[in-house]
Amino acid sequence: MRLFANRLRVVSMLLVVALAVPALAHASGTTTTKEKSLYSRLGGKKGITAVVNDFVTRLNTDTRVNSFFAATTSDPARLSKFKTHFVEQLCQASGGPCKYTGKDMKTAHQGMKITTENFNAVVEDLTGALDKCKVGENEKNQLLGVLGPMKPDIAGSEE
Repeated sequence: MRLFANRLRVVSMLLVVALAVPALAHASGTTTTKEKSLYSRLGGKKGITAVVNDFVTRLNTDTRVNSFFAATTSDPARLSKFKTHFVEQLCQASGGPCKYTGKDMKTAHQGMKITTENFNAVVEDLTGALDKCKVGENEKNQLLGVLGPMKPDIAGSEE
């Protein structure tokens, strides 16, 4: 339990840092028009797809959250649609040319009773996939910073 509490603190701190880094970079004027977009620095659609593929594998084996994804991962058509939507979401969120065509986060997760602990486990799985795909710390923090504000629509409201 102590290990879980420590992991939870680390994930929470990562989310805080991820939310703060883009704002601080913007406020300090370090972002320039010559800087490559986050989408480009993630490797474009190919890089994002690699992250999503590893992420889905992690979700499927993570006993903390795999029950939420069991129906999706066991159905090839649903799995393909899930992956496509998540690639679109990451692509759009990172400044790429994609348009997210899935449901809004509140609708997609309504009634699932996702806890903050479940949400944090998924963040850990995404972080692991980003690490495996050798995404840099700055890019990882920027991406998590864009996704972090979605938490209230996904988790915690039914705790």
